[in-house]
Amino acid sequence: MKPLKTEAATPQAVLDSLLLPIRGVEGGDMAGLTAYFVNKRMFACIHGAAVGIRLPAATARELQFSRNDASPFQPKGRPITREWVQLDHDDPADYRKDEALFLASIEFVKNGR
Repeated sequence: MKPLKTEAATPQAVLDSLLLPIRGVEGGDMAGLTAYFVNKRMFACIHGAAVGIRLPAATARELQFSRNDASPFQPKGRPITREWVQLDHDDPADYRKDEALFLASIEFVKNGR
């Protein structure tokens, strides 16, 4: 039997606890999406139960082909971009397992590509 998710186990609660303690990371809103920024540039955002994350195009492409929980990020029907990938986890706590990807995204965006 799968345990019930608690109200606190939302993508935002998990990402807030994972990302906001990192120096230079700020939370906010962009185009109606809960978003995370470094140097005032968005590196991740929440769309429904999924998370969009910005990475080098080659890394994003590799994730889409190597993981069944990764796909092109297309929030609200917007065009797909090469540097954004969507991660989908049934259990929001599983986003913690992607910590290395979030750290890589922060460095990628912080360094201006």
